[in-house]
Amino acid sequence: MTLTLAVYGKGGIGKSTTSCNISTALARRGKKVLQIGCDPKHDSTFTLTGFLIPTIIDTLQAKDFHYEDIWPEDVIYKGYAGVDCVEAGGPPAGLGCGGYVVGETVKLLKELNAFDEYDVIVFDVLGDVVCGGFATPLNYTNYCLIVTDNGFDALFAANRISASVREKANNYPLRLAGLIGNRTSKRDLIDKYIEAVPMPVLEILPLIEDIRISRIKGKTLFEMSDKNHSLKYICNYYFNIADQLLAMPDGVIPNNAQDRELFTLLSDLYLNS
Repeated sequence: MTLTLAVYGKGGIGKSTTSCNISTALARRGKKVLQIGCDPKHDSTFTLTGFLIPTIIDTLQAKDFHYEDIWPEDVIYKGYAGVDCVEAGGPPAGLGCGGYVVGETVKLLKELNAFDEYDVIVFDVLGDVVCGGFATPLNYTNYCLIVTDNGFDALFAANRISASVREKANNYPLRLAGLIGNRTSKRDLIDKYIEAVPMPVLEILPLIEDIRISRIKGKTLFEMSDKNHSLKYICNYYFNIADQLLAMPDGVIPNNAQDRELFTLLSDLYLNS
């Protein structure tokens, strides 16, 4: 069975960097991995490939949406550690629906039988948008992963995403695998949140500057550690996440706090810290 994952979180929280490193860790564990970027910026796979690959929507437009004229090599690009990469792309700013593009991406990849060829598929999804369109990847995934930090806004986004997972779980075999804390020196707000809304924490990555630098360099931490062995300890965080996912955890159907309740919970702790 293919393990399918959808990575969500507040915009700018480090989802793509996290996704690329998890994909690499899974590949290093011997799995055939496909990462699908679901953001109109089409930069999800940048640290795997080192450049902005052509998008599916651009390829479809060039072929007048004749799906039968598109081959896997037209839309799937090889990245670091053998991770295959796809970027959905999106409509011009202010026009069309990015969620529609995600749906077309899934449709095309299914017609190419791509979903049958991988051990793991990772959807890296736009920001904290969980409207109908951008929640589409949840229809095809075993697990949602939420990337957050110890901040007020990121946990608000996590709560909204949890609500979307709960709604989707009514009709799909979807579970929340857990939270991933990214580049955070403290976890008091995270702990307060999961006390109120119980859910697993897969990993908390410390405030490590090399994680941010890896994004700027267009390289995964694994590729950087090939030349700088002192960075290998960072890779172990991603191996830990990958190993938990490969074990197919039970996951949870999360509850979510009401907005005012969450605001009071986190703001009181924040102001008193």
